[in-house]
Amino acid sequence: MLESSHTFSLQVNYGARMPLSTTPVLQILLENYGIREWYARRDPVSELVFTILTQNTSDANAFRAFDSLTSSFKNWTEIANADEADIAKLIKFGGLSNVKAPRIKKILQQLPENEGRISLSFLEEMQLEEAKIWLTSLDGVGPKTAACVLLFSFGKPAMPVDTHVFRVAKRLNLIDENVTVDQAHPLLEQAVGPENVYNFHISMIEHGRRICHARTPNCTQCFLNNICPSKRSNQRSVRESS
Repeated sequence: MLESSHTFSLQVNYGARMPLSTTPVLQILLENYGIREWYARRDPVSELVFTILTQNTSDANAFRAFDSLTSSFKNWTEIANADEADIAKLIKFGGLSNVKAPRIKKILQQLPENEGRISLSFLEEMQLEEAKIWLTSLDGVGPKTAACVLLFSFGKPAMPVDTHVFRVAKRLNLIDENVTVDQAHPLLEQAVGPENVYNFHISMIEHGRRICHARTPNCTQCFLNNICPSKRSNQRSVRESS
């Protein structure tokens, strides 16, 4: 069941405008993609490392790198103490392994231990903004990575904005053209409201993958085309490229 409408026509964070209500968008997305029940996708440390591995690569490559890494060690403490070169070899499938390996090792060394295990369980007790600040204080952890950990491991209403969410939100005019991806996180999070963050995020990704593609969006098959201000320009660009 959808909550009350969150309609914005005012200046919010970073001076970006929210001229279109997100509620019709969310309602139409849910009618077509369904409502998902939240579940803890991974433990927080696993989610953190996995999301780092997704940076600048596909989910398929990140899954392969993550499985290779975690199947080669007993726990995160062993990985924190491993040689960077060994970590890099194990995660080579995900690309940028020489960058991600030292980043992962350093982050794991910074995380506290709970009962002898590296843990992020303490974030459960933090307020959302406090938890974001703590996570983004780690080298290599930006708004998207922090939001993924908080949303998918703790169920906190943090909005991860990946390339799909960012692209679809701009085409729907939910965020201003000049808004950066980092600025889009708090803006969209505020626009949809905490009760809708999870389903909005999942549905926007689904829509970006299935219909609202980066180069050739399938506007004629899009069930949002009646309210999408980018519909005509996208259809024109597709015809011109054919």
